[in-house]
Amino acid sequence: MSNLDMSEAIKLLANEKNISVDALLQVLADALVLAYKRRPGAAQEVEVSVDPQTMEFSFTAYDVDEDGNWVDPRDDTPKREEMGRIAAQTFRQVMSQKIREAERDRKFEEYANREGDIVTGIIQQADDRYTLLDLGRVESLLPKAEQVPFERPVPGDRVKAYIVEVRKTAKGPQIVVSRTHPGLIKRLFELEVPEIADGIVEIKACAREPGHRTKIAVWSNDHNVDPVGACVGARGGRVRMVVNELRGEKIDIVPFSEDLADFVAKALSPAKVKEVIISDDLTQADVIVPDHQLSLAIGKEGQNARLAARLTGVRIDIRGETQPLDGPDDTTDYEEGEWVTNAESGAMEWHAADGTVLTQEQWNEQAAEASAAPAAADDVAEDVAEATSEEVVADEAAEEVVADEAAETTKEGGDDA
Repeated sequence: MSNLDMSEAIKLLANEKNISVDALLQVLADALVLAYKRRPGAAQEVEVSVDPQTMEFSFTAYDVDEDGNWVDPRDDTPKREEMGRIAAQTFRQVMSQKIREAERDRKFEEYANREGDIVTGIIQQADDRYTLLDLGRVESLLPKAEQVPFERPVPGDRVKAYIVEVRKTAKGPQIVVSRTHPGLIKRLFELEVPEIADGIVEIKACAREPGHRTKIAVWSNDHNVDPVGACVGARGGRVRMVVNELRGEKIDIVPFSEDLADFVAKALSPAKVKEVIISDDLTQADVIVPDHQLSLAIGKEGQNARLAARLTGVRIDIRGETQPLDGPDDTTDYEEGEWVTNAESGAMEWHAADGTVLTQEQWNEQAAEASAAPAAADDVAEDVAEATSEEVVADEAAEEVVADEAAETTKEGGDDA
């Protein structure tokens, strides 16, 4: 093969393997070093250089002294026919190995800086541990923990995923992707909403329960652009594309507000909030909603309240406008405490100062028992008045009735005796 033919072959191979010519020439030089060392009478060390213009090879041989230094440099360029069959076979093996290593390094460098990016892949195979996605030149790994619950991967389907990690292994780069990461929502909206890609609209916060519901807070850097309308699109076309990619996951888009109380109220959408009270340390929000909006604000199994709390970064306690603020009356043992929304069930619970927790039903039972507890006639009236503000204190006629009934009971007891 002439030098011109070799130069063309190097360029063709570089294009085929998608490797730079310089990298391929370095691979060629490393392969020639190993082939040279297998020659009889070869020097201890050798340095091979390749002229990219003429494709001429030069071998500089060295001896190694006691300190490990390369000494006595000399030209020891063999003739091509002197390399022999064994040298040629070694060259082919090393060349193939080096090319594979160069391809792996190139693929790793290509994806190493793409963590946090979105990719589209075709499902190859799936089992109980992970799903393989074909990204074209490489495969990615979708672990079970990163898959949406109840989503069944079907081989051949095309899906989008979020790159969470790129690992360098002996077999090449291992790309770990996710379908549950909140970043997937942001990237999908960037693809569908030009205003987000251009930086006019920003996604300030995102809270997600994969497969069920997502809340995002959006902000516009241009007062002429409605951030919510930009994300929803004409007749909901833009958000519908994201929902379809997420297999029907519901998405709530709320406007971001620098006023924390206003932001909390909007985050609880679609419920209508009457009042929001923010604590001094800005870590808790007491939300008052109309009674008929209470279940909507809390959501199914507390989902709406949980997502709103994650979106805003504060603890949210929700109560109806007629629900007491200070807890039970003096007739119970739980005078001090607060109403708290259970994060899992979404139900309201009374957390007493002594650590006791009462559900709404238990609270009602305590109030009923307190109002019906046996006591003297005048004490009963006082307890009832304290236990409920809706009942009226028994009047003097009630005391007379109690006294008459007691006298009649005493008389019947005397007659029987």
